Amino acid sequence: MPATEYSSAGSNQIGRSIFGLRRDQLNSMETHGLSGGGGGGSGGLNLDSFQTHVADCFLQLSSSHDLLSLPWLRDLLDSFLRIHQEFKTLLILSTKTHISKPTVDRYISDYFERSVKALDVCNAIRDGIEEMRQWLKLLDIVLVALDRDRTLGEGQFRRAKKALVDLAIAMLDDKDSSNTTIAHRNRSFGRNNNTKDHHQQQHRSLGHFRSLSWSVSRSWSAARQLQAIGNNLYAPRPNEIVASSGLAPAVFTINSVLLFVMWALVAAIPCQDRGLQVHFNVPRSFVWAGSMLSLHDRIMDESKRRDRRNACALLKEIHQIERCSRVIGDLADSAHFPLAEAKEKEVRERVQQLSSLCEGIKEGLDPLERQVREVFHAIVKSRTEGMDSY
Repeated sequence: MPATEYSSAGSNQIGRSIFGLRRDQLNSMETHGLSGGGGGGSGGLNLDSFQTHVADCFLQLSSSHDLLSLPWLRDLLDSFLRIHQEFKTLLILSTKTHISKPTVDRYISDYFERSVKALDVCNAIRDGIEEMRQWLKLLDIVLVALDRDRTLGEGQFRRAKKALVDLAIAMLDDKDSSNTTIAHRNRSFGRNNNTKDHHQQQHRSLGHFRSLSWSVSRSWSAARQLQAIGNNLYAPRPNEIVASSGLAPAVFTINSVLLFVMWALVAAIPCQDRGLQVHFNVPRSFVWAGSMLSLHDRIMDESKRRDRRNACALLKEIHQIERCSRVIGDLADSAHFPLAEAKEKEVRERVQQLSSLCEGIKEGLDPLERQVREVFHAIVKSRTEGMDSY
């Protein structure tokens, strides 16, 4: 089902319906000790533990030296999945005295509205991952042309240079264009696209692919979607905290985590109409605020670096691709034939570096894509479970 179909139907009922799980399911969870102890004073809910867990996750993320790398993104998504599951547990274990309270209903409905907007971001990130795979195919041409078992002549360098030019064009960050998706793989997670478009568009050039119905549209904007997720997101007031028996801060926390995760994905992975100017209005009184805001500042600083300002994305491995391909391109431009022994040795070394880089990226993209899919399904499941049990 397209992500947009989740965006409105039943939104005012979800806050109550997720609490409508069968009593035997609730009793089973309590039997396994999921009700927690801890502070927070919300009918046995371990709200303080939830805040501490979020803080621990972001402290670990902020202490990493591989910011915006593929392993870091995987850690980020793993943290989100664990936080999201713990938040779901809080909702399920909320006592029935919370159900009819307008403040709680409003906060829960607000979370589901924001989380559904993240589905399109997941689809766009999936498209960006596929686009990176297309870049790797161009780099494979370079690796084959300059293979160590080949004699390096003019023909091999011409082929490699053409592939590098095509790569540079594909990686241009044209903000007025929506050509960031790969047609034959565009779809919401779990849907196969077997239409004629698959065969007709498979052989088009990278610059002319467009979204199909299962993915984001031409007019879709990552920047606008992030703004929609973060719109009117503010910390609960004291009277709202009291009215919700302490649950409101937990909802604000999961909303903030959702916004940050989607924002970081957009920052790192190529996607349509990227924009990082999202305001994080997080009071320092939240134990996780310092680490999250620190990560935000570091990512913004990265985006302002001279060599990253016009980058198509901030992923560390993308920057490495740009640098490595640029060096090989410069070597190819300065080559004179027959190649001097020293020049050939340098080319071979650079090609070996590029080969190792490509291998590492290929190995990292598949698990990252699986985790993005997990996030997508976790968000959908949290809604559908609530609707089915209402």
